[in-house]
Amino acid sequence: MYALPLLSLAIWIPIVFGVLVLATGSDRNAPLARIIALVGAVLGLVITLPIYVGFSPAMSGFQYVQKLEWIEAFNAHYHLGIDGVSLLLLLLNSFTTVIVVLAGWEIIQKRVAQYMASFLILSGVMNGVFCALDALLFYVFFEATLIPMFIIIGIWGGPNRVYAAMKFFLYTLFGSLLSLVALIYLYFASGNSFSLLDFYDTPLTMGAQTFIFFAFFMAFAVKVPMWPVHTWLPDAHVEAPTGGSVVLAAIMLKLGGYGFLRLSLPIVPDASHALAGFMIFLSLVAVVYIGLVALVQSDMKKLIAYSSISHMGFVTLGLFVFNAQGMEGAVLQMISHGFVSGALFLCVGVLYDRMHSRQIGDYGGVVNTMPVFAAFFMLFAMANAGLPGTSGFVGEFTVILGAMQANFWYAFAAATTLIFGAAYTLWMYKRVVFGAVANAHVAELKDINLREFVVLGLLAAAVIFMGVWPDPFAELMHTSVNDLLSHVMHKKLPVQ
Repeated sequence: MYALPLLSLAIWIPIVFGVLVLATGSDRNAPLARIIALVGAVLGLVITLPIYVGFSPAMSGFQYVQKLEWIEAFNAHYHLGIDGVSLLLLLLNSFTTVIVVLAGWEIIQKRVAQYMASFLILSGVMNGVFCALDALLFYVFFEATLIPMFIIIGIWGGPNRVYAAMKFFLYTLFGSLLSLVALIYLYFASGNSFSLLDFYDTPLTMGAQTFIFFAFFMAFAVKVPMWPVHTWLPDAHVEAPTGGSVVLAAIMLKLGGYGFLRLSLPIVPDASHALAGFMIFLSLVAVVYIGLVALVQSDMKKLIAYSSISHMGFVTLGLFVFNAQGMEGAVLQMISHGFVSGALFLCVGVLYDRMHSRQIGDYGGVVNTMPVFAAFFMLFAMANAGLPGTSGFVGEFTVILGAMQANFWYAFAAATTLIFGAAYTLWMYKRVVFGAVANAHVAELKDINLREFVVLGLLAAAVIFMGVWPDPFAELMHTSVNDLLSHVMHKKLPVQ
């Protein structure tokens, strides 16, 4: 049906260019490394455009399917395919990679080739997660994402980078190992197959479903991250370089939400229904409690990190209210959060590059010296607070509507984020941007340059476009979400 293996190209073009960047060697060749990295990132984005154009939103099932023999002894295949949900995340990942390469263009001066290569390889591997239809292939790609991010935090991070990198690695690795046990169980239960499509049709007892649900929960809840396994994220964000924080917030957290949607819900629907209250409780704790934690932060990066946890609570809430609005809202929230949270971390990075401080108390009156930057920062702050007309409103409002169908109090608790989100975001913005120039360091700040303007401008356009016209995003996944709901609502307990 398709002349080119487009999904394979979306995975392997960034990885191959990452290897080419590494081949440039030392920092004497840094300009060449940057150019090759940008070409690889742009090509990775360009190859997703024919995937988007050729995708049929009305078609059920997976498209652009490619299946090759991989490990014959285990009946494992190099099996790829996408639906509307994975297409959106594929586009977001490829777009974000271009942003990150541009953002680190001048800032990174040491080990430039290794820095750029890490992000390109990470981009390709994450595309693999979104495209994999073989459980073993999914697991390999899912685990492989740890290595580049571990390197990014550990080498280019802040003073406590080794601690943060180790904490990130151990938390996520431990959870993932339990999911591997569940996949091995499913391999035997499905008749020696690692195909996710076979897993979907495998009847399981309630006990087996519950075990598998919690095994997957450990892997995906850490990745989201859900309360109370969220403590690695603030440390990772604070110590990571700006590009690392952007990719972590914009894409890597989405691997957890995508895992719930692609594995947990369709493979163990009965356990998912039975434990929905537990998941909703944890989601609402994240929305409310972590929102309050964000209010007391004095470090801008840490505040945005806690804000990310709170906003990602909407994703798991939307997935487990079991209606179309909730699920579509969860996916829209993942995309919007990618734009908004990534943009906010870039804004903090712009300030940090100039003053080498993330403390809110060290700033004040930035609008007087950086008016263009202040305008961009205001847009992203308003989107983070859920202002109508921005992408931040679309996902949260849709999830609240879905939650209202399930239970009024779910929607009421979730809606408090519109208050807390506005409180901590506007408090930070007021302290940093408004008022008189606070000190001599602020007085010497220079406004954003052309490169920074392009990076923030692209994200601003995405935030406004999605906020004003969310239909192109929602239409892609209507059929996929309805198919998933139809499958999940069908009980698959075996006859006793």
